This record gives sequence, structure tokens and C-alpha cells, in this order.
Amino acid sequence: MSLGTAARFARREMRGGLRGFRLLLACLALGVAALAAVGSVRAAIEAGLEAEGAALLGGDAELDFTYRFASAEERDWISVRAERVSEVVEFRSMAVVGSGATSERALTQVKAVDDLYPLIGEMVLEPALPLDAALAKTDGLPGAVMERALSDRLGLAPGDTFALGEAEFRLTALIEREPDSAASGFSLGPRTLLRRDALEGSGLLSAGTLFNSKYRLDLPLGTDLDQLQAAAEDRFADAGMRWTDARNGAPGVARFVERLSAFLVLVGLSGLTVGGVGVAAAVRAYLQRKTAVIATFRAMGATRATIFQTYFIQVGLLAVMGVALGLLIGAGLPLLLSPLIEAQLPLPARFAIYPAPLIEAALYGLLTAALFTLWPLARSADVRAATLFRDDWQRQSPWPAAPYLFAMALLLAALLALAGWFNGSWSLTLWTLGGLAATLGLLALAAALLRLIARGAARMARGHPRLRWALAAIGGPGEGATAVVLALGLGLSVLAAVGQIDGNLRRAISGNLPDVAPSYFFVDIQKDQIDGFTERLETDPAVSRIESAPMLRGVVTEINGQPAEEVAGDHWVVRGDRGITYAALPGEDTRITAGDWWTEDYDGPPQISFAAEEAEELGLNLGDSLTINVLGRAITGEITSFREVDFSTAGIGFVLTMNPAALAGAPHSFISTVYAEPEAETAILRDLAEAYPNITAIRVRDAIDRVAAVLAGLASAISFGALATLATGFMVLIGAAAAGTGARSYEAALLKTMGASRRAIATSFVLRAAFLGLFAGGVALMAGIAGGWAVSHYVMETDFTVIWSNALMIIAGGVLATVLAGLGFALKALNARPADMLRAQE
Repeated sequence: MSLGTAARFARREMRGGLRGFRLLLACLALGVAALAAVGSVRAAIEAGLEAEGAALLGGDAELDFTYRFASAEERDWISVRAERVSEVVEFRSMAVVGSGATSERALTQVKAVDDLYPLIGEMVLEPALPLDAALAKTDGLPGAVMERALSDRLGLAPGDTFALGEAEFRLTALIEREPDSAASGFSLGPRTLLRRDALEGSGLLSAGTLFNSKYRLDLPLGTDLDQLQAAAEDRFADAGMRWTDARNGAPGVARFVERLSAFLVLVGLSGLTVGGVGVAAAVRAYLQRKTAVIATFRAMGATRATIFQTYFIQVGLLAVMGVALGLLIGAGLPLLLSPLIEAQLPLPARFAIYPAPLIEAALYGLLTAALFTLWPLARSADVRAATLFRDDWQRQSPWPAAPYLFAMALLLAALLALAGWFNGSWSLTLWTLGGLAATLGLLALAAALLRLIARGAARMARGHPRLRWALAAIGGPGEGATAVVLALGLGLSVLAAVGQIDGNLRRAISGNLPDVAPSYFFVDIQKDQIDGFTERLETDPAVSRIESAPMLRGVVTEINGQPAEEVAGDHWVVRGDRGITYAALPGEDTRITAGDWWTEDYDGPPQISFAAEEAEELGLNLGDSLTINVLGRAITGEITSFREVDFSTAGIGFVLTMNPAALAGAPHSFISTVYAEPEAETAILRDLAEAYPNITAIRVRDAIDRVAAVLAGLASAISFGALATLATGFMVLIGAAAAGTGARSYEAALLKTMGASRRAIATSFVLRAAFLGLFAGGVALMAGIAGGWAVSHYVMETDFTVIWSNALMIIAGGVLATVLAGLGFALKALNARPADMLRAQE
């Protein structure tokens, strides 16, 4: 028979409506909607970043210099090419209110601007003031504005005064919106904004102070940004300059959004996989109900190909409908909720219908539907007519023919290739989808084991009829235990893994560190201050340990004479500037893993001791050369040793350490970590701040809390994706329960006929649902713990401990979900009249 005949059969069968395919439609629609929504939000943010890149950056282009200002010649080069140039200086400092024992101090990120700021965009203040008026002098004091979080911390209101270093300022307004805040990236303290010339005499920008100077350019209309970038990078190749332009005004934010959305897409694929299990269950149940129809087709001469094509067309059309519904929801929901989403985003977003993410979600949905329906469709076609007439579906071979297995392998490969291509991270994609496949395999084996155990236990449960009925039903062929364990187990596995990862991250940041971390991290200690600074701390019995080191910043520009980014890619060591120090001798705790340290009085060509783990990641060997730009000066040194560096203690750790002579001519300051008793921290900060106002103190606990807050938001976003996966699993549960209503009704009728009470029958229904949920939750917990350990160990590189509170919630959730889904459809079975049910089976 031809494909046309199959299409005619399919069209006639579909006249009966969508009964039996609601689960298929719902699973596909939910999975595709989640993927389309994530992609649409990502596209909206990317469009907003692109459209408002100049406002986010504060100019059409920006040249960033580390710990120095542009020279006169460099300023001339910049000015010739721009219509206007605005200089911005950013650094950390301590905002101080009052003096003596009653003073209050807080870390702040200072932005010192000129008269042209902002070149593009608008500063919004409360009360509403022009920025020029807010920063002007009032009663002899320069004005300043700050974020509300900082003013609340210090108890300041507009009109009050505060100090930065040795200079005093008057707070005139609070920052409501800062146009270029996203370009500054993550900071450890709230913002304070003031005039650049107001810092004169403050002592905050001394030689060696850690600051960045940024030159924002307002370019002539039609400027070729590619050409200008190439010219700037060529001109400032040895000056340590970093280029950013309006095409990507907030590169750090864009990178974060891209990676987060990629991960959420993979979580969404987990949900779509759960939906695939539901699709397979729906198709299988539908084909079982069509046994007589298929038998009639075969008896009339229909070939296996015709049978397969008939139901493939039906399922294909319904899959397209489910995907289309998912696209409609996934595209429309972000548009509908755009005001709420924009209010929560610190970024511009332009919500609209973006075809690319919708096409991506549609492809995922269609491939998943094809992958999961091919198995039951192949089984329906590859059977004998006599077997179908006996309604003996369960005695078929569980494996489809080889051509179908090959086609499924091709579909899986296409899905992998598509996910890797769209995400841009093949390793993350392979690990995620490989983990999903392993989890599905584990759950399938677990479901088979559960049925085997249930059959054996049912024979041993004599004298406990309710328990025996429940176990016999689980072990029987028609209960759908496999679909329940697969769907609920996979959803709970994703949620369990996310919960374990989140819990271990929080524990690593806010749980373990206080036992080993310093109290304060001090920066910007000048050379003539380090002795007095150390003396104050060494004479304090509450101070248990002090670590100090010279501090410079530099950019790794070349590795063995080749551009560093070409050799190392996007590794964090070569992305931006890095901390550098020098030392004549290795520290007491330094462990050299390879090579030798230079002698104490060495004054030959520059030598480098590099962090061993990072060196392995970069592929570095002893004898390799690195060129580092320090304050515009290129220094090339040879790697002579590798050493262990532990960044997890929050102490001092440098990837790069050089011999003292290599950095002798570079201005620099010192950094120090101080370990002290908690009750002495306030006095230490007060004494050091009063003696050295320019020094910046970073309280490690505050920094940990700020990082933890960022991670909490990240974990919430991932958790919502995991919950969508679980919701799909619950939908599959409902479908499985609905499909088993007839079998339960017949079972209840038989038990009632034999004298069982409604209460006893209901108890057996609850027990079977609870056993399924408990088993699925237990297996999911094992899979989730394994996944959480793998991510924590290999990706986050943190220690792993099972978070039992999250684990127990997963198991409880599994039991509750199956009981609720089962009971919802058990009522109909309990209310069925035995006579009607038994007469229908005649």
C-alpha cells in the first residue's frame, strides 16, 4: 500500500478527536514552552544590550587602563579620533561617618567623573537634581551621590557629610539609576559618585593605588569600530589597554547571560526528556487501544510499512500541534510578563517575537517527539496479526527492528549536535545529555527491578490483603510503573542535583570559610605605611596571623612569543588583568611542585613562579616564557617553578610571582590579610583607618555575603528550570494515572464482588502510589547526588557533602506527587458499579 493509503487511514482515525493524546500534547507543549521562553528572554536581553550598548558603556567606545592614567601622548591620540572624551576613575575605598569610637565605616566602589559624564544616557537621582548641581560644592564641601544601600548602612541622608580618605564630602542625593552601572560589573561595595578633581588631597590615588582609568569616546557618526579597535590595539599593544565598544557595552554581563541561558536550556532539555517519556507512554497506550483496528488492517492486507506510516502520520501531526502550542506559550508568556521581568532585570531588554529561539525550541521538540515515539510505533508495526487479535501486546519482543534502532541513533546524534551547536559548549552539552541518558537507563533498570521485587513480595504478603493488592498491581503488566518511575524519577533527579549543587556552593562560601578565612583584607597600603601597619597588628594579642605582600596588576599578553588569547583561549588567567607579586624567598607554606626558586639575591633576567593547577590548564611547561604588561611596561620572564596555590582559603594567593629585581622599578602598594578574634575586629579597623585613611579594608564576611547573594539569584533561576522539569514529570504521572483508570475500575469491581470494602481498596491504591513515589524518589536521590558530586568536584572544584535536608524533601515530594496523582483518578474507580464493569468485560 502507498503512503497515500496510510494518510487516508490516519485522517479517518483522527476524526474521533484528540482523546488519548492530551498527555502527548501537554508534555510537548510544556517542554517546548520552557525552552522557547528561556530563549526569548535571552534574545530580549541581547537585543537590549546591543541597542543600548553605548548607554551601558557610557560612550561609543572605551579604553581602560589598569592602575595608571593615560599619558599626554595617549590622550592626544584618543582626542584626535573622538568628538568628546570623558575620563572616569574607579577604585575601592572606605566611606567614613564620624570619628573615634563612634565612627561608622563601609566599603564603597568610588567612581570619580569629569564634567562630561555621562556622555550618553542619563543619571537619575533622588531628590531629582541635575548631576552637575549634585556634585557641585556646597558650603565649601564637594558634593557626592551614593547608592541607597550605602547611605542606609552609614545612616546618612542628603545634606549629611562623610569622608573618603583625607577628604570630606557632602551627600546631596541618592542614586536611583546609573546608566553605565552594568559595564562596571560585579563590585564588593555599593557605588559612590563624585568629581575627579574633588579627590585632590584625599590621598586615595597615590602611586601604586589599585584603580582603573577609563576613557569614554563620543565618536563621529559612521566611525568604523572594527578599524578603530584594530588601530587602538596596535597603538596600545604594550600599554596594558583594554578595549570595549558599544557593540558589547557590558561584556561581563553578556557573557553571564549567555552562559546562564545555555545552562537553563540544558535544564529545559531535561524537562523535554521527561516529556518524551510521557509522549512514549501516551503513544504506547493509544496503540494498545487500537489493537483491533490494527488487526483488521493486517487481515485486509496492510503491510507493516502501512501500519507504521498510518500511526506515524497521526503522531507527527499531533506532535506538530504540541510544538506549535508550546511555541505560542513560550513566545507569548515573556511578552505578557515583560513589565515584571524588566523590573527585576538590572539590564535593558527589548521584548518581541524573536524567530531564532523559537526555531531552536521547535527543533528540540520535534526531534524529541520523533525519538521517543519511534520505539512504540516500531513495535506496533512489527507484530503478527494473530498476536494482535489475541490482544497479547505484552508478549511482543521489547526491541524494535534494527532499522528503527539505527534511525533512533541518528535522531539522538542530531539532538546532541543541535544542543552543542546552539549552546556553544560541547563539553557541557555532552556531560548534561550523557548524564540524562545514564539517569534514564538507571531508572529503567530500577523500574524493572521494582516490578520484580513487587511480584516476589506480593507472594510473601499473605495475611495483609491491602499490601498484597498494591504489590501485585505494581508487579503486573498494566500498572505503568515504568512510565511513573522514569518520568517522576528524572524530574526529581534534576531537582535533586540542583539542590545538592546549590547547598554545597552555599556551604563552601558561607559555611566552611569562616573557620579558615581572615577577618579583613586590606589593600592600598603604601610602602611608607607597611611598617606602621604591621607594628599595630603584631602588638595586638587578638591578632593570630598577618600575611602581607607587594601587589601589582598586569595583563598576560604573550605566551612563548604568541598572543596569549591565541594560546590559552578564554582562560580566566589571560582574560583581563591579574594580581602579581614578588618575593625573594618562598613563603613558609609554599609548596614547590616542579622546578626551583631563584636565589635570595638573584638579579638576572626576570623569572616566574606560576600556579601549578593553572599552568596545567594552560599547557605551560618549565622554561616557557610569559610577557606581562605592568603599568604599560612589557616584562618577559621565564617560568622556573610551579607551586601550589589554594584560593579557597580567602587568603593571599597569586598566580604569578616574580623575582624582586624584575619589578623593582614599578610603583606599587601592599595588600595584607589579618586573622583576628571577632571582638577585636572593630578596634583594628578603627585604629588603622584613622592612622591611614587611604587604606581600604574589605571585611571577608561581607564579601562572602555579597557573593552568596549573587549565587542565590543564580540558584533560583536554575531551580525554576528544574521545577519546570518536575512539573512535566507530574503531568506524566497524571497521564499514567488516567490511562490506568479502566484497569483500576475493573480491579475495584472484582474486589468489591469478593467482599472488599471501599476503604481497603482505597488503602491499596494509596500504598501502590506511595511505593512507586518512594522508589522513584530514592533512585532519583542517588542519581541527583551523583550528578551534584560530579558538578561540584569537576566544575565548581569544591568539596561535596550530601545536603540531607534537600535529599529528604526529594523523597517526600516523590511520595506526595504519586499519591496525589493516583488518588485523583482512584475516586472514579472506587465509585464504579461492579455489575457495570464486569458486564463490560464479557
